[in-house]
Amino acid sequence: MKVLRNGVEISDTDIKVLQNDILNIEDWINGAIAGKIASCKSRMIETWTPKLLGDPTVNTIPANEAALINVITQHPDYLSRSDREALLDADRTRPA
Repeated sequence: MKVLRNGVEISDTDIKVLQNDILNIEDWINGAIAGKIASCKSRMIETWTPKLLGDPTVNTIPANEAALINVITQHPDYLSRSDREALLDADRTRPA
């Protein structure tokens, strides 16, 4: 068992499996996380830019990504994935 710097535990068997294809496991994990963040950021901006442009209460849209993401997450209609899932679960369990 190996515990990586980020706290992830990987069994010796899984390390052997990963080492068959990957040069550096930690670099690969860090790259995978960075790639996922980039994909989520791109999807968020692509989804929300038209919504913000169509919202008459929005006067400006920042050109800076971090500021734009802050505007998105502060918008009254914004829901995180866990919030959206909770709403779906509530709808599913609501009697018809």
